[in-house]
Amino acid sequence: MKSLIKKVRENKKGFTLAELLVVVAIVGILVAISIPVFTAQLSKARKATNQANMRAAKAAAVAQYLTDSADSASQIDYDYDISTGEASVVTTRKATTETTIEDVDGKEKYNLFSVSIEPSKDGTASTDKDEINGAIIKLYVGKKSN
Repeated sequence: MKSLIKKVRENKKGFTLAELLVVVAIVGILVAISIPVFTAQLSKARKATNQANMRAAKAAAVAQYLTDSADSASQIDYDYDISTGEASVVTTRKATTETTIEDVDGKEKYNLFSVSIEPSKDGTASTDKDEINGAIIKLYVGKKSN
């Protein structure tokens, strides 16, 4: 019997405290390295989402502007609804921060998109990417307050 107890004590299987501490330290280092990487990827994803929504808002507003039968000589504001993908004419736009697609950052996700189209005073056309048929296109973004 004594020989059996002696064998059990000598044949211990498991990890020592030092081994467990080393594993915990390695996992901690890996987590510390990965957090900034994930944060940067989240910022890039927000920026890409904002830019895609702004392009869609611009396209929807321009399509609406071009299909409107009434030729207006005054500025027209459109609000873009993300869920339906439609631009609708408004009297007061919801988004207030003017920006360009290239200048939007990934710090926050915008959920309000407006497009303002102002027809050219002299009626001349331009090849500028923020103009169509001489009308100047301005993009606005904002956030809904919850």
